[in-house]
Amino acid sequence: MKIKFTICCILLSGIYFFGFAQPMPQEATTPALDLILPDLDVFVDGALAKNGMLNYRKLDLEVRESDVKTQRRLWTQNMGIRGDVRYGTFNNFVTNVEGVNNSAITTFSEQINYGIGLYIQLPIFDIFNTNNQTKRAKVQVSQAQSLVEDQQLIIRELVIRQYEDLQLKFELLKIHSTNYGNAKVNMEMVEKEFRNGQLIVYEYVRLGDITARIQTDYEKAKSDYLLAKQVLENTSGISIQ
Repeated sequence: MKIKFTICCILLSGIYFFGFAQPMPQEATTPALDLILPDLDVFVDGALAKNGMLNYRKLDLEVRESDVKTQRRLWTQNMGIRGDVRYGTFNNFVTNVEGVNNSAITTFSEQINYGIGLYIQLPIFDIFNTNNQTKRAKVQVSQAQSLVEDQQLIIRELVIRQYEDLQLKFELLKIHSTNYGNAKVNMEMVEKEFRNGQLIVYEYVRLGDITARIQTDYEKAKSDYLLAKQVLENTSGISIQ
C-alpha cells in the first residue's frame, strides 16, 4: 500500500512539472500604429493649388476675360490724335505778283513747324461686327469657366478616392501586422516542439509555409499602404506623418 502511494505521488509530481514545462501560447504584440491625417478639405485645397492642368485652365480663363475687355474697347482704334513737329533750316520760296511785274524771293531760315489734329474713321464692317465679336468672346469665357469647374470636380473626386484608399490600406496593414505578429510567436513555439521531437516534419513544414504566406501578405499590405500614402502626398503636396 505504501509503495502504491509513493508511485502515485511521483506520477502526479511529473505531471505537475510537465505542465509548467510547456510554453504557453502568447498573443503577438505589435507596435501601435496610428494614422494621423488632416481633414479631407486640406488635401483637396492642396491638390487644387498644385494641379498643373487646373492652373493652365485658370490662366486660359484670364486670357478669355481679357479678350472680352479688348473687344469692348476695339472701337477706340478708329479715333485718335495725330501731330507732327519738324525743326531745321527751311528754304522758303515767295512769289510776289503785283501789277505787271512778278518778283520771286528765296529765303533760308531755321524754324520749327508743327501740326496737330483729331481723326475719326468709320469702318462699316467693324461697326456691324463689334457686337458679334464681343458676344463670341463672352462665350469663350463661359467655355473656359466650365473647363475650370470640371477640372476642379475631377481633382476633388481623385483626392477623395485616394484619401479613402489610404485609410483602407492602413486598416488592412494593421490586420496583417497583427496576424504576422501572432504567426511569428506561434512559429517559435512550433520550432521548440520540433526540436524536442514533439512535432513531425510534415506538420513543421506545413506550419512554416502558413507563416511564410502570412508574412508575404503583411509585406504586400505594407507596400500597398506606402504606395497609397505617396500617391496622396504627390497629388496634394501635403506631407503625411
